[in-house]
Amino acid sequence: MSRLGPNQLTALQVSRHRDGSICDGGGLWLVASGGSRLWEMRYTSPATGKRRQMSLGSYPGLSLAGARDRAVDLRRMIKEGTDPLVERAKEKAARKMEQGGTFAEVAQAYITEQAPAWKDRKAAATWTGSLANHVFPVFGDKPIKDVDTDDVLSALRPIWTDRTETAGRLRGRMERILDYARVMGWREGENPARWRGHLSALLPAPSKVAKVQHHKAIPWKDIASVMAALSMSDGLAAKAVRFACLTAARSGEVRSCLWPEIDMTTRVWTIPAERMKAGRLHRVPLSMPATDILDCLRQPTNGTGFAFPGYRPSRPLTDVALSKALHQAAGTKDVTVHGLRSTFRDWAAEETDYPNEVVEMALAHAVGNKVEAAYRRGDLFEKRRALMDEWAAYCCGSHRNRP
Repeated sequence: MSRLGPNQLTALQVSRHRDGSICDGGGLWLVASGGSRLWEMRYTSPATGKRRQMSLGSYPGLSLAGARDRAVDLRRMIKEGTDPLVERAKEKAARKMEQGGTFAEVAQAYITEQAPAWKDRKAAATWTGSLANHVFPVFGDKPIKDVDTDDVLSALRPIWTDRTETAGRLRGRMERILDYARVMGWREGENPARWRGHLSALLPAPSKVAKVQHHKAIPWKDIASVMAALSMSDGLAAKAVRFACLTAARSGEVRSCLWPEIDMTTRVWTIPAERMKAGRLHRVPLSMPATDILDCLRQPTNGTGFAFPGYRPSRPLTDVALSKALHQAAGTKDVTVHGLRSTFRDWAAEETDYPNEVVEMALAHAVGNKVEAAYRRGDLFEKRRALMDEWAAYCCGSHRNRP
C-alpha cells in the first residue's frame, strides 16, 4: 500500500489527469491510458504477502469521493486480514452459484461431477462434443434458469429426422443436465427436455422417423469360412476377433481382457462387474479353440497386463484394429465385430435346442423379469459351456488346431 496518507489529490487534478498514474494516497491510484481513466487499489495481500492491484471503476463514473469511500472499506478489510480480490472472487462465485450460470457452464459442472461414475472413459468427451456441436451454439450462453421448451426444440429439430439416434441421446443429456440444475436450486418448474407428456406431443416418436440400425452381422452359415480366413493371419487383432467370436463377448470386453481374469486350468474367463455393460460379474466358459488362442499369446512373466495389448503394452488393441482384421477376412466392410454376437445368436436359434435363457446368459443379457431373476441365482454355467463348445466346433471345424 502507498506510504502516502489518504486524500492527496484535488478534484481539479483528477479531472485534468490524462496520462500515467497518480496516487491519492493510502493505495488509491488513478491510471490514465488511451483516453480512459481507471481507479485502482494497490496493496499487499495479507494472505500471501504479494503485491496486488484491484480495479474499482472508471472516472468520472466513479468520482474521487466515491473512490475514496471504496478505498476506506478496502483498507479496513486488509487490516482485518482479508484480501479484497479474494473476497470479490468469492462474492462473484456466490452470485453465479445463486443464478446457476449458463446452460453450458452447468452442463460442464454436471459432466465433471458424473464422469467418475461412467464406465466408458470417452463418455465425458462424447457428452461435451455432442453438446458443443448441437446445443451450445443454440442456447449455451443462456442462463440455466431461463432455458425453455423452445430452446430445446431449436436444438433438436434440425437433426430429429435425419440423425434421430443422435437427437434422442442429446435430448436425454439435456434432460439430465436440467434435472441437475433443478436439484441444485438453479431453476424451477417442469423439465423442458422431458419426453413423456411433453416433447412427445411436439416431436414424432423416434421409432416412427428412423429405423433402428443393428450391427451388421456375418450370416451364421458363413462364419466358418471367415474364421478360417482369420486363422491364416498371425496378427494379434485377428486372434482377438476369433476370441470374440468364440466367446460371444463384446469387443470392448475382449480388448480389455486382462491375464489375471483368465484361469487356464478351469478354462474360465471371469469379467469383473465394472467392465460389464449390465454391471454384473460374468463368467465365460472357454472352449478349447479359445484357450488355444490364449496359449499362443505372449503372456507377461508377472502374469499381468492385457491379453491383447496394443502398440503400447499399457494400452489394449483398438476397436479399429479388430474391425480391419474382420473386414479383411470377410472380404467386406459391411460387417462389425459386435455383429458376431448376432451371428452366434442366430446360429443358436436355428441349429440348437438350447433354451433361450442359456443363450441369453451366454451373451450376458438380462434374463426374464426382476422376479424371475431373483429366483434364478445360478448362471447356467455348465449348460453354457456345452453350448460354447458346440459353437466352437461349428466355427472352427478342422481349423481347431491352428492357434
